[in-house]
Amino acid sequence: MVRKNITKPSDLDLKEKLVKVGRVAKTVKGGRRMSFNAVSVVGDGKGHVGVGLGKANEVTDAIKKSVEEARKNVVSIPLTKGTIPHAITGKYGAVKVLLKPAAPGTGIIAGGGVRAVLESAGVQDVLTKLLGSSNHHNVVKATMNGLTNLFDAKTIADKRGISLEQLFSN
Repeated sequence: MVRKNITKPSDLDLKEKLVKVGRVAKTVKGGRRMSFNAVSVVGDGKGHVGVGLGKANEVTDAIKKSVEEARKNVVSIPLTKGTIPHAITGKYGAVKVLLKPAAPGTGIIAGGGVRAVLESAGVQDVLTKLLGSSNHHNVVKATMNGLTNLFDAKTIADKRGISLEQLFSN
């Protein structure tokens, strides 16, 4: 199940994080033509997070575009006592990101793009492992894929038409 975008991200107090700015050189007849791409993450620290990629000939324009796209792609994720409800693997391209819930006080054991997404989402305790490529754009997308495929116990119980007690007794 893919989560729907939040209806009004303007209602949320979103904070922006720049993950990566990349420089791209295209060789043309007169020499090299430089352009830039930027990957950004926005989140409110309360279970809402979005990612975006922007491309432009100037760094500031690329960052601005990436933040605008991230604001358009904000989704809600379930959090359970500062961590994720269950272990999951997010995949995108040649990247796999393993996300595991952790005990309170563990912190975010992650690096780079994964850390930026989890901090923006409001996750406080989680263990992660990055497998495959380390491309920043794909890592961020894989992390988002994992987070959007999380379910909390209440959602599963409702989907099956049973109570929470019945769900955990089986």
